[in-house]
Amino acid sequence: MGTGVVLFVLAGIIVLAARSMVKDKKAGKSLQCGGDCKHCGGHCR
Repeated sequence: MGTGVVLFVLAGIIVLAARSMVKDKKAGKSLQCGGDCKHCGGHCR
């Protein structure tokens, strides 16, 4: 029972992190550029 709860919580965290990454990518932010793609020549889009 405890393992299932921990697994459920971890799955929720992973889903939220992935959703945040997709949202940032759609907004033009990128980890490689620090969120400011004009300084990297736009290759991170």
